[in-house]
Amino acid sequence: MRTLFRTVSLIVSLLGALFCFTGCAGTPDSSGITYSVPPQPELPSGYNPKPGWETTEFAVAAANPLATDAGYQVINAGGSAVDAAIAIQMVLTLVEPQSSGIGGGAFLLNWDGNELKAYNGRETAPASADETYFLDENGNPLSYSEAVRSGLSPGIPGTVAMLYHAHQEQGILPWQELFKPAITLARDGFHVSPRLHGLLEADEALRQDSIARDLYYDENGEALPVGNLLKNPALAQLLQKIADEGPEAFYTGAAAESIVNRVRSHPRPGIMTVEDISVYRDREFEVEPMCNEWRLWLICGFPPPASGHLAIMQMLGIMEHLEIQGSSFINGLPAVEWLHFYLESAKLAYADRALYVADPLYVDAPAGDWQSLLKEDYLATRAALIGEQSMDTAQPGYPREEYSTAGMMEIQPESGTSHISVIDRQGNAVSMTTTIESAFGSRIMSDGGTGLPGGFHLNNELTDFSRAPVDEDGNLIANRVQGGKQPRSSMSPTLVFDRESGELIASLGSPGGAAIIHYTAKTMIGMFEWNLNPQQAIDLPNFVNYNGPTLLEEDRFPPALIEALRAMGHEVDESPLTSGLQAIRVTKNGYYGGADPRREGVVMGD
Repeated sequence: MRTLFRTVSLIVSLLGALFCFTGCAGTPDSSGITYSVPPQPELPSGYNPKPGWETTEFAVAAANPLATDAGYQVINAGGSAVDAAIAIQMVLTLVEPQSSGIGGGAFLLNWDGNELKAYNGRETAPASADETYFLDENGNPLSYSEAVRSGLSPGIPGTVAMLYHAHQEQGILPWQELFKPAITLARDGFHVSPRLHGLLEADEALRQDSIARDLYYDENGEALPVGNLLKNPALAQLLQKIADEGPEAFYTGAAAESIVNRVRSHPRPGIMTVEDISVYRDREFEVEPMCNEWRLWLICGFPPPASGHLAIMQMLGIMEHLEIQGSSFINGLPAVEWLHFYLESAKLAYADRALYVADPLYVDAPAGDWQSLLKEDYLATRAALIGEQSMDTAQPGYPREEYSTAGMMEIQPESGTSHISVIDRQGNAVSMTTTIESAFGSRIMSDGGTGLPGGFHLNNELTDFSRAPVDEDGNLIANRVQGGKQPRSSMSPTLVFDRESGELIASLGSPGGAAIIHYTAKTMIGMFEWNLNPQQAIDLPNFVNYNGPTLLEEDRFPPALIEALRAMGHEVDESPLTSGLQAIRVTKNGYYGGADPRREGVVMGD
């Protein structure tokens, strides 16, 4: 039975019907997908419990019901998991513009039943960028906000080119068909959700961009209200060109020129060129996925410049060398001792991340192999550093006694992002995390050279580089800016397999900046160590450490637990920790999907 968002509650259904009185007719076509606009999301941001969804034939999970429904309709039209992911991404560009879109980048894992492939669509720095890129006239690094809200922060967008390449290998339906949902919604309009309204209202910098101001705000500078029918003609026309002509319509001609003009005309201009954009299409998109054993499972993710898989597997591996007295999970919460060990393991993993992880085309892996950070003897050595009291701040390790002269990168803000999980009727799976970095990226929009109102957001991905090229001792930082380089990422798209049979077990991932690593790890631990279903695992309160103070999801942990951690020497603060997890697990009857109650996502399937 089709699992619809409107089944979550009668109120949501009625509101969806109310908002759908215009623009909700289907778009019939003589062939291919016949797209019909579904009821739209009405639940506000905050924490809104989700039911979990059981399906038998396939499952689609995304961060917005309109996007999930686009993937659902694509699979029902005979499409593959990759086809569905493409349609979902194009809709997210429109309805969740704060988090991802064609102006950003993505990592996509695909399992076709026989082979696992990883497609890297991460943004790149302009060819002429160098280590002084984020330094001011006095040689000091720009502040994070100055760097983000500038023409310096956008990297060369990678999502469109990567998805086209993945479609050439894994697609079933024609490329053009996959754009129908997004084009329809952009042309005819969609209703502004509470989450989008709230983020628009809170963002003063976005109002400074002329395209964004005209698209999202009224003449008084007030954000469009919840339920407002928002049309985006520029995006509709650009998506139609990309559908008809392929990625050339984005990476050459008027669209590329518009991106460059917007970047270079900013008050703090960037140096991106049309050639920088054009040559991105010639990149090698396929990379070797990283797969590592953990207990009964094989966990697969992305190698650097992604840091997520390495950090997750380091944390899980270190924990395997620690002896925890009693149960690790009590009354729906991690036990205090287990949480102490986890947070200490995280410090060690994040210390290694800060020293080593960067674009592998520009830096060497420690001991010549990224797997050196996951060797049993190395993890055992790291685990031996954990005691009964917090170590405060961890130092990086040195696999095989090879000491690094690289500099330690300081913790920098990361945010934004969205996640998509799909398992299609053939059992093929996608786990894709996609981003424009901060909410609304660089706060620069492009109309794609259409001259029409609206457009898409340019990322601020280059602020994932270290803004300072050296540490306080003058050592070069691995993740510093260099021409053509991809910035380090925390994105952690994950596919899980049975170690013995090789059968697919789960697809999962999350947005959340540097906390993506913890959100994804928490969900895996919940499902595979604490025997929770995906929704229960996602619902667990979030807990985070970046090698410093511990952050716990506010109002989700009892005071006694917090005080117990403090007694162990942890500095503990509370924070909203708004994850956006999506997870699908294979069951004996089909699939069970979960979506994060902290965002608008849902799961659909038959």
